[in-house]
Amino acid sequence: MTTGRAVRKIELTPVAGTRFQPTGFPDLGAATFTAPDGKGGWEDALLVESVQSMANHLEQTTWDVAAGTQVAALDGLPYVRIVDANGVVLTSSRLEAHRLASAYVMEGTLDGGKGVEVLPGRLGLVKGEPLDYRRVAAAVFALDPVSLVHGVFFAQQKWPWQPKVARAVACFVEAHDVRPAVSGGVKKDSVINTAEAGATARGYGMVPHHRTEYTAASIVAYLTVDSEQIRSYGLGDAGIELLEALIDFELASLFSGGLRLRTACDLEVSGVTGAALPELEPATQRVQAAIRACSGDLGPVNDVVWTGR
Repeated sequence: MTTGRAVRKIELTPVAGTRFQPTGFPDLGAATFTAPDGKGGWEDALLVESVQSMANHLEQTTWDVAAGTQVAALDGLPYVRIVDANGVVLTSSRLEAHRLASAYVMEGTLDGGKGVEVLPGRLGLVKGEPLDYRRVAAAVFALDPVSLVHGVFFAQQKWPWQPKVARAVACFVEAHDVRPAVSGGVKKDSVINTAEAGATARGYGMVPHHRTEYTAASIVAYLTVDSEQIRSYGLGDAGIELLEALIDFELASLFSGGLRLRTACDLEVSGVTGAALPELEPATQRVQAAIRACSGDLGPVNDVVWTGR
């Protein structure tokens, strides 16, 4: 049955050695779980990277950290830039966890008013009238199309509606048949070689520590792209092409150079089940052509002035 979702399984292996560092949480540690092994039994598994974290990695491909702006390949694509009263760039809709729904956008000044007051009009939110999903999508498209790819939730209780756009792209990384690789080390001190009372807390002394990494029979990035959702935005053929081209650009940028998730979690693609991953040069050419074709529906880069600090 056709579902409108394209699914890929991207096999990954460590660039060097066999160990890798999983994602970890202060109150949880590594996100281990038990999964079906496909043979009627169960195996130890590990969440290497979550959906929300992979969304951040994909979005990061659109941003030039050194330049403090979006990558040159996406010139002409709008986004919201948050600046202070002196025009210094603080953050943007590409860097914020809630994208266009960021508190900096809501509490900042846009078009002479607070974002929380201006955006309902842009999104077409009217009390007593049904939510026009396609108008919302068109407004988000004009502000930052990346929010239609990775989702945005305007959770403003005072608005007549709280529009939510789900992720059109979902990606996460799992490792299966995992085993812990336990090691350790010592934080050295060339002056004080004993852990005197209170000294360790201040960074002095020789401090031994443990470390738990993992090995795995398989590491896989699971990727789905919901083309049906993208069509539901009602943006027309040119708008659909831009969003699909943008997704291909992000995928090519992220996976073509290897996937370095953390210091000790550096992975490379070893195989793909499903459609082949896009190549960076043609993906770049495709998204640039799509941006030009949609120029009439795309707004400018908007500055929101935030003076909350």
